Amino acid sequence: MDAHGDDFGGWPVDTHHPAAVQRTEEEWAHIARYLRHAANKIGPSLPVCLPGEPQECGRSAQQHVLAWAAVVKAAAHHIIEQSAPSPAHAAHAAGPMYQSHLAELRAATSPTVTA
Repeated sequence: MDAHGDDFGGWPVDTHHPAAVQRTEEEWAHIARYLRHAANKIGPSLPVCLPGEPQECGRSAQQHVLAWAAVVKAAAHHIIEQSAPSPAHAAHAAGPMYQSHLAELRAATSPTVTA
């Protein structure tokens, strides 16, 4: 994986969006490993590139979470395109069906506001 989000610019350590999930480096690393494993299962083989592995690249675990998640999303989209019986079916799965699942995930993980 060459793209670690470096083209997005710097990764300031002290700047966080208020709604962004805050995790320790160990928690980010755990999630990155799961995403990398998922990406390897549904897409082409990936190179060794997580902190602590033989070819350590020096990026943070949070950067790896974002990069591996992008790989998983791209691989899933490619599977949709290859598996759909028609372009219309692929568009439905990648569009409205995806948006519905995303809305459910967001609703399940958003904080509950009480008055």
